Amino acid sequence: MQDSMAYYQYYLAGRFAGAAPGLEVVNPFDGKVFARVALAGAAEVETAIVAGKAAEEEMRRLPSYRKYEILSHVSARLRQERERLARVLSLESGKPIRYALGEVDRSAQTFLVAAEEAKRLPREGLSLDWTASGEGKEGWVRYFPLGLVAGIAPFNFPLNLAVHKIAPALAAGNPIILKPARSTPLSVLELAAIIHETDLPPGALSVLVTGRDAGSLLVTDERIKMVSFTGSPEVGWDIKNRAGRKKVLLELGGNAGVVVTPTADLDLATEKILAGSFAYSGQVCIHVQRIFIHRSLMDSFAGRFVERVKGLRVGDPLDQATEVSVMIDEANAIRVESWIREAEAAGAKVLCGGSRTGRMVTPTVITRTQPWMKVCALEIFGPVVTLEPYDRFGEVIGMVNDSRYGLQAGIFTNAIDEMNQAFEQLEVGGVMVNDVPTFRVDHMPYGGVKDSGFGREGVRYSVMEMMEPKLLVRNTGKV
Repeated sequence: MQDSMAYYQYYLAGRFAGAAPGLEVVNPFDGKVFARVALAGAAEVETAIVAGKAAEEEMRRLPSYRKYEILSHVSARLRQERERLARVLSLESGKPIRYALGEVDRSAQTFLVAAEEAKRLPREGLSLDWTASGEGKEGWVRYFPLGLVAGIAPFNFPLNLAVHKIAPALAAGNPIILKPARSTPLSVLELAAIIHETDLPPGALSVLVTGRDAGSLLVTDERIKMVSFTGSPEVGWDIKNRAGRKKVLLELGGNAGVVVTPTADLDLATEKILAGSFAYSGQVCIHVQRIFIHRSLMDSFAGRFVERVKGLRVGDPLDQATEVSVMIDEANAIRVESWIREAEAAGAKVLCGGSRTGRMVTPTVITRTQPWMKVCALEIFGPVVTLEPYDRFGEVIGMVNDSRYGLQAGIFTNAIDEMNQAFEQLEVGGVMVNDVPTFRVDHMPYGGVKDSGFGREGVRYSVMEMMEPKLLVRNTGKV
Protein backbone atom coordinates (compact mmCIF):
# COMPACT_ATOMS: atom_id res chain seq x y z
CA MET A 1 0.00 0.00 0.00
CA GLN A 2 2.81 2.43 0.77
CA ASP A 3 6.58 2.84 0.51
CA SER A 4 8.27 4.27 3.61
CA MET A 5 5.18 6.34 4.47
CA ALA A 6 5.58 8.14 1.12
CA TYR A 7 2.88 6.82 -1.22
CA TYR A 8 -0.65 5.66 -0.47
CA GLN A 9 -3.15 4.09 -2.83
CA TYR A 10 -6.89 4.51 -2.43
CA TYR A 11 -8.99 1.55 -1.26
CA LEU A 12 -11.46 0.55 -3.95
CA ALA A 13 -14.03 -2.19 -3.27
CA GLY A 14 -11.76 -4.41 -1.23
CA ARG A 15 -8.40 -3.74 -2.88
CA PHE A 16 -5.75 -1.05 -2.92
CA ALA A 17 -5.34 0.61 -6.30
CA GLY A 18 -4.15 3.76 -8.02
CA ALA A 19 -0.93 4.20 -9.91
CA ALA A 20 -0.39 7.96 -9.99
CA PRO A 21 0.40 9.95 -6.80
CA GLY A 22 -1.99 12.77 -7.57
CA LEU A 23 -2.20 14.47 -4.15
CA GLU A 24 0.56 15.78 -1.91
CA VAL A 25 0.01 15.60 1.85
CA VAL A 26 1.68 18.42 3.76
CA ASN A 27 2.79 18.40 7.39
CA PRO A 28 1.10 21.57 8.71
CA PHE A 29 3.85 22.16 11.27
CA ASP A 30 6.83 22.41 8.91
CA GLY A 31 5.01 22.86 5.59
CA LYS A 32 6.84 19.92 3.99
CA VAL A 33 5.31 17.24 1.78
CA PHE A 34 5.73 13.91 3.54
CA ALA A 35 3.32 11.62 1.66
CA ARG A 36 1.55 11.29 -1.67
CA VAL A 37 -1.86 9.78 -2.32
CA ALA A 38 -3.47 8.42 -5.46
CA LEU A 39 -6.58 10.37 -6.43
CA ALA A 40 -9.75 8.58 -7.49
CA GLY A 41 -11.84 10.03 -10.31
CA ALA A 42 -15.38 9.60 -11.55
CA ALA A 43 -14.60 6.14 -12.99
CA GLU A 44 -13.38 4.89 -9.61
CA VAL A 45 -16.42 6.34 -7.84
CA GLU A 46 -18.61 4.48 -10.34
CA THR A 47 -16.72 1.24 -9.67
CA ALA A 48 -17.15 1.74 -5.92
CA ILE A 49 -20.89 2.37 -6.30
CA VAL A 50 -21.41 -0.70 -8.49
CA ALA A 51 -19.40 -2.87 -6.09
CA GLY A 52 -21.21 -1.41 -3.08
CA LYS A 53 -24.60 -2.14 -4.61
CA ALA A 54 -23.47 -5.68 -5.39
CA ALA A 55 -22.46 -6.14 -1.74
CA GLU A 56 -25.79 -4.96 -0.30
CA GLU A 57 -27.45 -8.37 -0.17
CA GLU A 58 -24.47 -10.14 1.38
CA MET A 59 -24.10 -7.36 3.94
CA ARG A 60 -27.82 -7.49 4.75
CA ARG A 61 -27.55 -11.23 5.42
CA LEU A 62 -24.27 -11.06 7.33
CA PRO A 63 -24.96 -12.63 10.74
CA SER A 64 -24.34 -10.63 13.87
CA TYR A 65 -21.49 -12.81 15.09
CA ARG A 66 -19.52 -12.18 11.88
CA LYS A 67 -20.07 -8.44 12.07
CA TYR A 68 -19.00 -8.59 15.71
CA GLU A 69 -15.82 -10.47 14.79
CA ILE A 70 -14.94 -8.01 12.02
CA LEU A 71 -15.57 -4.90 14.09
CA SER A 72 -13.88 -6.19 17.25
CA HIS A 73 -10.84 -7.27 15.20
CA VAL A 74 -10.49 -3.73 13.88
CA SER A 75 -10.81 -2.35 17.41
CA ALA A 76 -8.06 -4.63 18.69
CA ARG A 77 -5.75 -3.84 15.78
CA LEU A 78 -6.20 -0.11 16.27
CA ARG A 79 -5.02 -0.55 19.83
CA GLN A 80 -2.03 -2.59 18.66
CA GLU A 81 -1.06 0.07 16.11
CA ARG A 82 -1.81 2.95 18.46
CA GLU A 83 1.58 4.67 18.52
CA ARG A 84 2.22 4.39 14.78
CA LEU A 85 -1.26 5.54 13.78
CA ALA A 86 -1.12 8.48 16.17
CA ARG A 87 2.12 9.62 14.58
CA VAL A 88 0.59 9.44 11.10
CA LEU A 89 -2.45 11.37 12.33
CA SER A 90 -0.28 14.02 13.98
CA LEU A 91 1.87 14.45 10.89
CA GLU A 92 -1.07 14.93 8.53
CA SER A 93 -3.17 17.18 10.78
CA GLY A 94 -0.76 19.04 13.05
CA LYS A 95 -2.64 17.64 16.03
CA PRO A 96 -0.51 17.41 19.19
CA ILE A 97 0.53 13.81 19.73
CA ARG A 98 -1.23 13.64 23.11
CA TYR A 99 -4.55 14.32 21.34
CA ALA A 100 -3.68 12.09 18.38
CA LEU A 101 -3.17 9.17 20.77
CA GLY A 102 -6.54 9.94 22.33
CA GLU A 103 -8.18 9.95 18.91
CA VAL A 104 -6.81 6.50 18.07
CA ASP A 105 -8.06 5.24 21.45
CA ARG A 106 -11.51 6.68 20.75
CA SER A 107 -11.56 5.09 17.30
CA ALA A 108 -10.83 1.70 18.82
CA GLN A 109 -13.61 2.26 21.35
CA THR A 110 -16.03 3.31 18.61
CA PHE A 111 -15.40 0.07 16.73
CA LEU A 112 -15.84 -1.92 19.95
CA VAL A 113 -19.17 -0.23 20.66
CA ALA A 114 -20.24 -0.89 17.07
CA ALA A 115 -19.31 -4.56 17.51
CA GLU A 116 -21.58 -4.76 20.53
CA GLU A 117 -24.40 -2.89 18.79
CA ALA A 118 -24.20 -5.36 15.89
CA LYS A 119 -25.43 -8.02 18.34
CA ARG A 120 -28.52 -6.05 19.38
CA LEU A 121 -29.96 -4.43 16.28
CA PRO A 122 -33.38 -2.93 17.03
CA ARG A 123 -36.66 -4.83 16.81
CA GLU A 124 -39.87 -4.70 18.81
CA GLY A 125 -43.24 -6.36 19.25
CA LEU A 126 -46.51 -4.40 19.28
CA SER A 127 -49.86 -5.21 20.82
CA LEU A 128 -52.48 -4.29 18.23
CA ASP A 129 -55.64 -5.10 20.18
CA TRP A 130 -55.89 -1.61 21.63
CA THR A 131 -58.83 -1.27 19.29
CA ALA A 132 -61.44 -3.82 18.24
CA SER A 133 -60.05 -4.06 14.72
CA GLY A 134 -56.68 -5.17 16.11
CA GLU A 135 -58.05 -8.09 18.10
CA GLY A 136 -56.39 -11.37 17.15
CA LYS A 137 -53.41 -9.67 15.54
CA GLU A 138 -49.90 -8.73 16.60
CA GLY A 139 -47.22 -6.51 15.09
CA TRP A 140 -43.49 -6.98 14.74
CA VAL A 141 -41.09 -4.19 13.75
CA ARG A 142 -37.70 -5.05 12.32
CA TYR A 143 -35.10 -2.61 11.09
CA PHE A 144 -33.42 -3.36 7.78
CA PRO A 145 -30.22 -1.86 6.33
CA LEU A 146 -30.81 1.10 4.04
CA GLY A 147 -28.23 -0.01 1.49
CA LEU A 148 -25.15 1.78 0.19
CA VAL A 149 -24.04 4.72 2.37
CA ALA A 150 -21.67 7.56 1.49
CA GLY A 151 -19.63 9.09 4.29
CA ILE A 152 -17.78 12.41 3.98
CA ALA A 153 -15.32 13.08 6.82
CA PRO A 154 -13.54 16.32 7.88
CA PHE A 155 -9.89 17.10 8.57
CA ASN A 156 -10.08 17.83 12.28
CA PHE A 157 -10.72 14.27 13.53
CA PRO A 158 -9.64 12.46 10.37
CA LEU A 159 -9.73 9.01 11.91
CA ASN A 160 -12.47 8.98 14.53
CA LEU A 161 -15.05 10.96 12.57
CA ALA A 162 -14.51 8.62 9.61
CA VAL A 163 -14.92 5.71 12.03
CA HIS A 164 -18.22 7.23 13.18
CA LYS A 165 -19.49 6.65 9.65
CA ILE A 166 -17.78 3.36 8.78
CA ALA A 167 -18.36 1.39 12.00
CA PRO A 168 -22.13 2.06 12.35
CA ALA A 169 -22.68 1.41 8.64
CA LEU A 170 -21.02 -2.01 8.89
CA ALA A 171 -22.80 -2.82 12.17
CA ALA A 172 -26.14 -2.02 10.52
CA GLY A 173 -25.28 -4.18 7.51
CA ASN A 174 -24.65 -1.43 4.96
CA PRO A 175 -21.80 -1.07 2.47
CA ILE A 176 -20.11 2.32 2.65
CA ILE A 177 -17.95 4.57 0.49
CA LEU A 178 -15.90 6.97 2.63
CA LYS A 179 -14.42 10.19 1.28
CA PRO A 180 -11.78 11.62 3.66
CA ALA A 181 -10.64 15.23 3.68
CA ARG A 182 -7.98 15.86 1.05
CA SER A 183 -5.66 17.44 3.64
CA THR A 184 -5.84 14.44 6.03
CA PRO A 185 -6.46 11.19 4.12
CA LEU A 186 -3.71 9.00 5.54
CA SER A 187 -5.06 7.76 8.87
CA VAL A 188 -8.30 6.49 7.33
CA LEU A 189 -6.33 4.75 4.56
CA GLU A 190 -4.33 3.10 7.32
CA LEU A 191 -7.67 2.08 8.83
CA ALA A 192 -8.69 0.57 5.48
CA ALA A 193 -5.57 -1.60 5.59
CA ILE A 194 -6.66 -2.94 8.97
CA ILE A 195 -10.21 -3.60 7.78
CA HIS A 196 -8.70 -5.34 4.74
CA GLU A 197 -7.36 -8.01 7.13
CA THR A 198 -10.93 -9.14 7.89
CA ASP A 199 -13.37 -11.17 5.79
CA LEU A 200 -15.62 -8.18 5.13
CA PRO A 201 -17.37 -8.83 1.79
CA PRO A 202 -15.63 -7.27 -1.23
CA GLY A 203 -17.33 -4.01 -2.16
CA ALA A 204 -18.54 -3.35 1.38
CA LEU A 205 -15.94 -0.63 1.91
CA SER A 206 -14.21 1.87 -0.36
CA VAL A 207 -12.05 4.77 0.84
CA LEU A 208 -11.58 7.21 -2.01
CA VAL A 209 -9.63 10.45 -2.00
CA THR A 210 -11.30 12.46 -4.77
CA GLY A 211 -11.58 15.88 -6.30
CA ARG A 212 -14.70 17.99 -5.88
CA ASP A 213 -16.47 16.85 -9.07
CA ALA A 214 -15.95 13.13 -8.48
CA GLY A 215 -16.86 13.50 -4.81
CA SER A 216 -20.12 15.22 -5.74
CA LEU A 217 -21.30 11.98 -7.32
CA LEU A 218 -21.57 10.51 -3.83
CA VAL A 219 -24.18 13.17 -3.04
CA THR A 220 -26.21 13.10 -6.23
CA ASP A 221 -26.18 9.46 -7.35
CA GLU A 222 -29.58 7.86 -6.66
CA ARG A 223 -28.05 4.42 -6.04
CA ILE A 224 -26.64 5.74 -2.76
CA LYS A 225 -29.30 5.59 -0.06
CA MET A 226 -27.76 7.87 2.57
CA VAL A 227 -25.11 10.57 2.91
CA SER A 228 -23.45 11.15 6.30
CA PHE A 229 -21.49 14.40 6.31
CA THR A 230 -19.41 16.23 8.91
CA GLY A 231 -18.17 19.70 8.06
CA SER A 232 -19.26 23.29 7.55
CA PRO A 233 -22.92 24.40 7.53
CA GLU A 234 -22.58 25.94 4.08
CA VAL A 235 -21.42 22.66 2.53
CA GLY A 236 -23.73 20.51 4.65
CA TRP A 237 -26.96 22.27 3.75
CA ASP A 238 -25.93 22.37 0.11
CA ILE A 239 -25.46 18.59 0.26
CA LYS A 240 -28.94 18.23 1.71
CA ASN A 241 -30.38 20.33 -1.11
CA ARG A 242 -28.63 18.25 -3.77
CA ALA A 243 -29.12 14.81 -2.24
CA GLY A 244 -32.55 14.14 -3.71
CA ARG A 245 -34.61 11.49 -1.93
CA LYS A 246 -31.76 9.86 -0.03
CA LYS A 247 -31.44 10.20 3.74
CA VAL A 248 -28.98 12.80 4.98
CA LEU A 249 -27.17 13.00 8.34
CA LEU A 250 -25.36 16.28 9.00
CA GLU A 251 -23.02 17.30 11.83
CA LEU A 252 -22.08 20.91 11.16
CA GLY A 253 -20.35 22.45 14.13
CA GLY A 254 -21.07 25.58 16.15
CA ASN A 255 -19.84 28.36 18.43
CA ALA A 256 -20.40 26.58 21.72
CA GLY A 257 -21.19 28.52 24.88
CA VAL A 258 -20.24 27.68 28.45
CA VAL A 259 -21.67 29.29 31.60
CA VAL A 260 -19.99 29.61 35.02
CA THR A 261 -22.41 30.37 37.87
CA PRO A 262 -21.76 31.56 41.45
CA THR A 263 -22.20 28.02 42.83
CA ALA A 264 -19.57 26.55 40.49
CA ASP A 265 -16.24 25.04 41.52
CA LEU A 266 -14.03 27.72 39.97
CA ASP A 267 -10.88 25.59 39.90
CA LEU A 268 -12.72 22.79 38.08
CA ALA A 269 -14.32 25.23 35.66
CA THR A 270 -11.00 26.91 34.87
CA GLU A 271 -9.19 23.68 34.02
CA LYS A 272 -12.05 22.20 32.03
CA ILE A 273 -12.62 25.38 30.04
CA LEU A 274 -8.91 25.73 29.35
CA ALA A 275 -8.78 22.29 27.71
CA GLY A 276 -12.10 22.76 25.93
CA SER A 277 -10.98 26.09 24.50
CA PHE A 278 -7.57 25.27 23.07
CA ALA A 279 -7.27 21.52 22.42
CA TYR A 280 -6.20 21.07 18.80
CA SER A 281 -6.03 24.85 18.41
CA GLY A 282 -9.82 25.11 18.77
CA GLN A 283 -10.38 23.15 15.53
CA VAL A 284 -13.13 21.11 17.17
CA CYS A 285 -16.85 21.30 16.38
CA ILE A 286 -17.71 21.64 20.06
CA HIS A 287 -14.71 23.80 20.98
CA VAL A 288 -15.50 26.30 23.74
CA GLN A 289 -15.88 29.62 21.94
CA ARG A 290 -18.12 31.83 24.11
CA ILE A 291 -17.54 31.91 27.89
CA PHE A 292 -20.13 33.59 30.12
CA ILE A 293 -19.12 34.29 33.75
CA HIS A 294 -21.36 35.61 36.52
CA ARG A 295 -20.33 39.20 37.13
CA SER A 296 -19.39 38.45 40.75
CA LEU A 297 -16.76 35.97 39.49
CA MET A 298 -15.60 37.80 36.38
CA ASP A 299 -12.39 39.39 37.68
CA SER A 300 -11.33 36.33 39.63
CA PHE A 301 -11.98 33.91 36.77
CA ALA A 302 -10.47 36.15 34.09
CA GLY A 303 -7.25 36.59 36.05
CA ARG A 304 -6.62 32.92 36.69
CA PHE A 305 -7.85 31.83 33.26
CA VAL A 306 -5.64 34.25 31.32
CA GLU A 307 -2.65 33.24 33.43
CA ARG A 308 -3.27 29.57 32.58
CA VAL A 309 -3.70 30.38 28.88
CA LYS A 310 -0.37 32.20 28.82
CA GLY A 311 1.25 29.08 30.29
CA LEU A 312 0.08 26.67 27.58
CA ARG A 313 2.92 24.88 25.81
CA VAL A 314 2.96 25.85 22.13
CA GLY A 315 5.16 23.99 19.67
CA ASP A 316 5.90 20.85 17.65
CA PRO A 317 2.87 18.52 17.65
CA LEU A 318 5.15 15.46 17.94
CA ASP A 319 6.51 16.75 21.27
CA GLN A 320 4.65 15.04 24.11
CA ALA A 321 4.68 18.29 26.09
CA THR A 322 2.96 20.35 23.37
CA GLU A 323 -0.59 21.45 24.19
CA VAL A 324 -1.25 23.83 21.27
CA SER A 325 0.26 23.70 17.80
CA VAL A 326 -0.45 24.91 14.28
CA MET A 327 -3.74 25.24 12.48
CA ILE A 328 -4.45 23.04 9.48
CA ASP A 329 -3.29 25.66 6.95
CA GLU A 330 -2.18 29.27 6.71
CA ALA A 331 -5.38 30.44 5.04
CA ASN A 332 -7.41 29.52 8.12
CA ALA A 333 -4.81 31.05 10.43
CA ILE A 334 -5.01 34.30 8.45
CA ARG A 335 -8.82 34.19 8.66
CA VAL A 336 -8.73 33.78 12.45
CA GLU A 337 -6.24 36.61 12.83
CA SER A 338 -8.43 38.88 10.70
CA TRP A 339 -11.46 38.17 12.88
CA ILE A 340 -9.44 39.10 15.97
CA ARG A 341 -8.32 42.37 14.37
CA GLU A 342 -11.92 43.17 13.28
CA ALA A 343 -13.15 42.65 16.84
CA GLU A 344 -10.40 44.90 18.23
CA ALA A 345 -11.23 47.61 15.71
CA ALA A 346 -14.87 47.49 16.84
CA GLY A 347 -13.98 47.93 20.54
CA ALA A 348 -13.11 44.45 21.83
CA LYS A 349 -10.09 43.96 24.09
CA VAL A 350 -7.54 41.16 23.66
CA LEU A 351 -6.54 39.91 27.12
CA CYS A 352 -3.84 37.58 25.80
CA GLY A 353 -2.61 36.12 22.53
CA GLY A 354 -3.95 37.49 19.26
CA SER A 355 -0.80 37.09 17.18
CA ARG A 356 -0.01 34.83 14.22
CA THR A 357 3.16 33.39 12.72
CA GLY A 358 2.50 31.33 9.61
CA ARG A 359 -0.01 28.63 10.58
CA MET A 360 0.44 29.30 14.31
CA VAL A 361 -2.12 31.48 16.12
CA THR A 362 -1.36 32.07 19.79
CA PRO A 363 -4.12 31.07 22.26
CA THR A 364 -6.33 34.15 22.47
CA VAL A 365 -8.85 35.48 25.00
CA ILE A 366 -11.03 38.46 24.02
CA THR A 367 -13.52 40.49 26.07
CA ARG A 368 -15.80 43.52 25.55
CA THR A 369 -17.21 41.81 22.46
CA GLN A 370 -20.62 42.26 20.84
CA PRO A 371 -22.83 39.34 19.71
CA TRP A 372 -22.64 40.45 16.06
CA MET A 373 -18.83 40.25 15.90
CA LYS A 374 -17.49 37.31 13.89
CA VAL A 375 -15.57 36.00 16.90
CA CYS A 376 -18.95 35.54 18.61
CA ALA A 377 -21.50 35.02 15.84
CA LEU A 378 -19.63 32.61 13.57
CA GLU A 379 -17.72 29.39 14.14
CA ILE A 380 -14.15 30.57 14.54
CA PHE A 381 -12.59 27.07 14.47
CA GLY A 382 -9.39 28.41 15.96
CA PRO A 383 -7.69 29.00 19.33
CA VAL A 384 -9.85 31.97 20.29
CA VAL A 385 -12.45 32.44 23.04
CA THR A 386 -14.57 35.36 24.17
CA LEU A 387 -15.13 36.11 27.84
CA GLU A 388 -18.17 38.12 28.96
CA PRO A 389 -20.10 38.73 32.23
CA TYR A 390 -23.77 38.15 32.94
CA ASP A 391 -26.02 39.11 35.83
CA ARG A 392 -29.05 36.76 35.87
CA PHE A 393 -29.29 33.10 34.93
CA GLY A 394 -32.29 33.67 32.70
CA GLU A 395 -30.31 36.35 30.91
CA VAL A 396 -27.37 34.06 30.18
CA ILE A 397 -29.65 31.37 28.76
CA GLY A 398 -30.68 33.94 26.17
CA MET A 399 -27.06 34.90 25.54
CA VAL A 400 -26.09 31.30 24.78
CA ASN A 401 -29.18 30.86 22.58
CA ASP A 402 -28.39 34.04 20.64
CA SER A 403 -26.67 32.02 17.92
CA ARG A 404 -27.39 30.46 14.56
CA TYR A 405 -25.85 27.26 15.99
CA GLY A 406 -26.95 24.78 18.62
CA LEU A 407 -24.62 21.81 18.99
CA GLN A 408 -23.66 21.48 22.68
CA ALA A 409 -23.37 23.78 25.69
CA GLY A 410 -21.74 23.55 29.11
CA ILE A 411 -22.85 24.88 32.48
CA PHE A 412 -20.86 24.90 35.70
CA THR A 413 -23.31 25.00 38.59
CA ASN A 414 -24.25 23.09 41.72
CA ALA A 415 -27.82 24.41 41.77
CA ILE A 416 -30.42 21.86 40.67
CA ASP A 417 -32.83 24.51 39.43
CA GLU A 418 -30.17 25.95 37.12
CA MET A 419 -29.33 22.50 35.77
CA ASN A 420 -33.01 21.89 35.05
CA GLN A 421 -33.57 25.30 33.49
CA ALA A 422 -30.50 24.90 31.27
CA PHE A 423 -31.69 21.49 30.09
CA GLU A 424 -35.18 22.79 29.38
CA GLN A 425 -34.30 26.08 27.71
CA LEU A 426 -30.90 25.85 26.00
CA GLU A 427 -31.38 25.41 22.25
CA VAL A 428 -28.73 22.74 21.72
CA GLY A 429 -28.42 19.04 21.10
CA GLY A 430 -26.64 18.37 24.41
CA VAL A 431 -26.11 20.10 27.77
CA MET A 432 -23.01 19.20 29.82
CA VAL A 433 -23.32 19.95 33.55
CA ASN A 434 -20.05 20.78 35.31
CA ASP A 435 -18.21 20.08 32.10
CA VAL A 436 -17.47 21.84 28.82
CA PRO A 437 -19.44 21.46 25.58
CA THR A 438 -16.33 19.74 24.21
CA PHE A 439 -17.20 16.63 26.22
CA ARG A 440 -18.09 13.64 24.07
CA VAL A 441 -17.97 9.89 24.51
CA ASP A 442 -18.56 7.92 21.38
CA HIS A 443 -21.71 5.98 22.24
CA MET A 444 -23.78 8.99 23.33
CA PRO A 445 -26.18 10.74 20.92
CA TYR A 446 -24.37 13.58 19.23
CA GLY A 447 -25.76 16.28 16.99
CA GLY A 448 -27.39 19.67 17.07
CA VAL A 449 -30.21 21.98 16.11
CA LYS A 450 -30.44 25.11 13.98
CA ASP A 451 -27.34 25.40 11.75
CA SER A 452 -25.48 22.76 13.75
CA GLY A 453 -26.94 19.78 11.96
CA PHE A 454 -29.63 17.31 11.10
CA GLY A 455 -29.99 13.91 12.79
CA ARG A 456 -27.76 12.28 15.40
CA GLU A 457 -24.46 10.45 15.45
CA GLY A 458 -23.18 8.25 18.27
CA VAL A 459 -22.91 4.58 17.33
CA ARG A 460 -26.40 3.29 18.23
CA TYR A 461 -28.02 6.49 16.99
CA SER A 462 -26.11 6.33 13.70
CA VAL A 463 -27.14 2.68 13.32
CA MET A 464 -30.77 3.73 13.72
CA GLU A 465 -30.30 6.47 11.09
CA MET A 466 -28.81 3.88 8.73
CA MET A 467 -31.71 1.42 8.99
CA GLU A 468 -35.33 1.45 7.90
CA PRO A 469 -38.20 0.06 10.03
CA LYS A 470 -40.57 -2.46 8.46
CA LEU A 471 -43.80 -3.67 10.07
CA LEU A 472 -45.18 -7.21 9.97
CA VAL A 473 -48.82 -7.74 11.08
CA ARG A 474 -49.98 -11.31 11.56
CA ASN A 475 -52.86 -13.24 13.09
CA THR A 476 -52.40 -14.77 16.52
CA GLY A 477 -55.40 -17.09 16.23
CA LYS A 478 -59.07 -17.09 15.58
CA VAL A 479 -61.12 -14.11 16.73
